Amino acid sequence: MKPAIGLSDANRNGVLKLLTPLLADEYVLYTKTRNYHWNVVGPNFNDLHKFFQAQYEDLDDFVDDVAERMRQLGGRSPGTLAEFSKAARLKERPGQRPNARAMLSALLADHEAVITTLRADLAAAMGKFGDAGTSDFLTGLMEKHEKMAWMLRAFVEA
Repeated sequence: MKPAIGLSDANRNGVLKLLTPLLADEYVLYTKTRNYHWNVVGPNFNDLHKFFQAQYEDLDDFVDDVAERMRQLGGRSPGTLAEFSKAARLKERPGQRPNARAMLSALLADHEAVITTLRADLAAAMGKFGDAGTSDFLTGLMEKHEKMAWMLRAFVEA
């Protein structure tokens, strides 16, 4: 059943096209963070192991929130690794075994890429598609990624 929420089909579909690669990026970032949680080594192992866990738990919530936003708009949420791999702008690095500092730097770069995309997408959600709800949702998500990036940056600068 199509939602009657004051957005045209074209505008709802436009917003869904913004959210699909975002969902895939969130899932890639979640997976990468979880991988680093499992595989970090070195003198800061305990701190980073716990830090990565806290971050992947937050990212798990982000994945769910984006998928549910898509459903609220009447769309379907992709949910397979193949779909995520195809739609994601962020890329995994299979077979690489980075050291702890490189892990932190890679995650920081990914969060900053997501933040940059979110800035453009939240403006498009409101300006181009007239969807204040999704614009607000993306603003809140961007702020959460900014906080995560700040924390990663603090580790990298140490």
